[in-house]
Amino acid sequence: MSAKSTQQRSAEAAERRRQKGIEDLRLPAPPGTRQQLADLMAWHGLSSMAEAMSLLILNAHALGQHGSAPLLAVPRHEITISASVARRLHSAGALAAAQLDASEQ
Repeated sequence: MSAKSTQQRSAEAAERRRQKGIEDLRLPAPPGTRQQLADLMAWHGLSSMAEAMSLLILNAHALGQHGSAPLLAVPRHEITISASVARRLHSAGALAAAQLDASEQ
């Protein structure tokens, strides 16, 4: 009996995963996200990204719908316009409107 090729071993492993219903999830990650995952893995002694991601998902799910909500909230930046900027924008808008009126006449 000859040794199996890498391609044969990969095909058999893929078939076992298919039979177990295991799906390979892909996650495109920018450098900052990848670094945060690396930090989490280092803090908790994990060497496998797949294990870290699985643990994060399992633990977030264990918190339930409401408990996990803060973990899955999308951070949004709030834009606050100061009074002086608001006045400038207002006066610039009034000036533009006056120029538009003048050009239409």
